Amino acid sequence: MKQPFSLLRRTAAVLAAAALSAQAIADDGGISEESFSCIRDMTPVRGFFVDNLKGDLDATLAVANDPEGKRYPAGSVVQLVPTEVMVKREAGFSPVTNDWEFFELDVSEAGSTIRAHGFANVVNRFGGNCLACHVKAEPQWDLICEQNHGCDPIPLTPAMLRAIQKTDPRCEPVPLSDEDQAALKALSALR
Repeated sequence: MKQPFSLLRRTAAVLAAAALSAQAIADDGGISEESFSCIRDMTPVRGFFVDNLKGDLDATLAVANDPEGKRYPAGSVVQLVPTEVMVKREAGFSPVTNDWEFFELDVSEAGSTIRAHGFANVVNRFGGNCLACHVKAEPQWDLICEQNHGCDPIPLTPAMLRAIQKTDPRCEPVPLSDEDQAALKALSALR
């Protein structure tokens, strides 16, 4: 078991190095607001969604479904909620983040607007830094957090996550169950 102090030191070192890496970003790699649309148009995997901006969805799915874990291919998109996205960039883009870039989005019926992207500067709606959480994933999971990957738990239940995913305003509306409505009510109490 890792010592909490060493994990904190590792997290701080990664965030500091990521801040330096962020200064070196010169090219958006073709990623734009149009790159992100309805979360439910992506492929579901155990409660999150994946896609691949380079068209290699099969390679992304092979990693997402590998019980031993592997590194995701460039172009992979991983998304749990409509407003937060991870995109795997080309090898060497950011060694500190295993070449992942984090995106915080504003979403509406009109589409997506990128609120923030990068590494150390991307913070979710609950005030948590994306990289600070994802860096805690065990190495074989390539910074992807799931319940048994080593990351801190998030304050959202599976029912809340399903309801959030169903209410992505970029998607065609779907009926909400009583469970969905109760989960959204509980979520509003968290904010």
